[in-house]
Amino acid sequence: MSATDSSLAGTAAREAAAPQVQRTEIDVAWRQFGAASSAEEFCRHWLALQCHAIAEVQRALVVLQQPGSDTFAPLASWPEERVSRSSLTEVIERALREGRGIVQPVGSGGAGATLPEQPDYQIAYPIRVDGRVRGVVGLDIAWREAPQLQAAMRQLQWGAGWLEVLLRRRADPVEAARQRTKLTLQLLAIFLERGQLREALTDLATETATRLGCDRVLVGLTHGNSVRIEAVSHTGQFDRHANLIGAAAAAMIEALDQREAIVYPQDRDARPVVTLAHAELAQLSGAEGIATVPLMREGRALGAITLERGAGLRFDAATLELLESLASMLGPMLALRLEQGRGLASQAAARAQGFWARLVGPRHAGLKLGVGVLAAAVLFLAFATGDYRVGAEARIEGKVQRTLTAPFQGYVKEALHRAGDTVRQGEVLARLDDRDLRLEQARLAAQRDQLGRQYREAMAKRDRAQARIVSAQLEQSQAQLSLVEEHLARTEVVAPFDGVLVSGDLTQLLGAPLERGQALFEIAPLDAYRVVLEVDEHRVGDVRVEQRGELVLSSDPGQHFPILVQKITPVSTAREGRNYFRVEAQLEAGPDPRLRPGMEGVAKVTVDERHLAWIWTRELVNWLRLKAWAWTP
Repeated sequence: MSATDSSLAGTAAREAAAPQVQRTEIDVAWRQFGAASSAEEFCRHWLALQCHAIAEVQRALVVLQQPGSDTFAPLASWPEERVSRSSLTEVIERALREGRGIVQPVGSGGAGATLPEQPDYQIAYPIRVDGRVRGVVGLDIAWREAPQLQAAMRQLQWGAGWLEVLLRRRADPVEAARQRTKLTLQLLAIFLERGQLREALTDLATETATRLGCDRVLVGLTHGNSVRIEAVSHTGQFDRHANLIGAAAAAMIEALDQREAIVYPQDRDARPVVTLAHAELAQLSGAEGIATVPLMREGRALGAITLERGAGLRFDAATLELLESLASMLGPMLALRLEQGRGLASQAAARAQGFWARLVGPRHAGLKLGVGVLAAAVLFLAFATGDYRVGAEARIEGKVQRTLTAPFQGYVKEALHRAGDTVRQGEVLARLDDRDLRLEQARLAAQRDQLGRQYREAMAKRDRAQARIVSAQLEQSQAQLSLVEEHLARTEVVAPFDGVLVSGDLTQLLGAPLERGQALFEIAPLDAYRVVLEVDEHRVGDVRVEQRGELVLSSDPGQHFPILVQKITPVSTAREGRNYFRVEAQLEAGPDPRLRPGMEGVAKVTVDERHLAWIWTRELVNWLRLKAWAWTP
């Protein structure tokens, strides 16, 4: 016989042997205990029953933790008309501090104190909830033999369960929520510790049954339209074809079909649900309380948990809230474990099936809209066509571009125009310093006159030899004079034709020396332009002579100028790591006063009409072809 059974038997024997008046008091105390409406009444009547059961109790006190705080306060005392709480303070504080039952004789606290031969005793027993001390019961009792003293302690231990129930009922809502969260995380940790899914589910079912006081806990997973029981608490082997297992699977299907937790029997205030399968399961198993919670992830049913409790035990709202919290966290973890255990093909099939279910099922309007837009885009790209055009950077150049250079070594005297000016044919652009030339001209003219006199004197003297020498010197001097006069005639730099100065600014070089042949100006005509395109080597193969296109300049993006391809040069130019070919085109609309040589923009040459999908993916496809050719042995 266990200690609890012995205590209960002793209590019954003492109550039977008590006088009639005492038994009447005990009966009244039991009725009052059953009808207690507050925690104080509950503890007061409970303490009275304990004192009658233990017998010869002089005084007693119940100290419990206040809800929502860490302080302890007396809640009931016996007898009510006379109790000295200070006499029990020491033993109660000791029980709170040590967290265990205490038995000590009265008067044992003083040093050197002499105990009587039969001293009275003080006993205290802590009340624990979830491993923490939440209260203490302290008693002053008369002397008795050791067996009777042990029986009194066992009586307190047995009765402490009622106070534990009271503490759980009056627990702080925040603390209760914390305890539920803690229990949920502990159960999930047990599920995650196991490597094999079936072992993890079995451990989870067993621990859930132990923590929640259930006779049986079953876990089932969905397989198509049915449910297969994968784990049963407290056992690793079970017969899936047994009637009880089949009834549990039917109860899970019933909960999954309704997409909500089911408690049987239902409360009157609960929302009505179908519980036929649960009623059948209760009839087969003999359970008086059954709860089934679906395991879901993103609207997809993964399985369910079914819990069974024995006679007199049903599932309250707090337990159901705990189960729903556990299921909401277990669902994603279970889905992850199931996906990890599948092969690539089955994972892809499951994902495709889930995607299709969301696509054709209810809700998920955003997904349906996105898929519809994507399908419309694919159809559009498959059938829509457009102009395939080759784009390239472009600039305007003059068809004829003349460079004006320095005719001789000299200095800049005057600059009348600079780059960007429009000039007419024959207009003076700049003047060079002619002082040195005029001095040289005067010297050579004087030398020519002197040689002329010498020549005439030689002819008068009929000195032929001297006449030939002077005649040669005279011709040389005349040639030099002609050269100087030619240079004087070219000191003015004039425009060879109507046009615009593309480059050249001598205003910054006044008085500076010039070398012969040094470029002074570049001039281009106003009515003859050409457009030069720099086409990438990857797309130059699509360009042909006589193809048409459009030019848009950076200076006027809103204006489009039609162009016609005239020439494709076979010479490439490297720039920024890429090769470009020079393609020349002409403006079909003729000269435009808004255009100037040197303007830049973007030109697009129309090749032909092709599918938009080909146009947008052409470069990627060509790149892949090239890489495939390079990587292929």
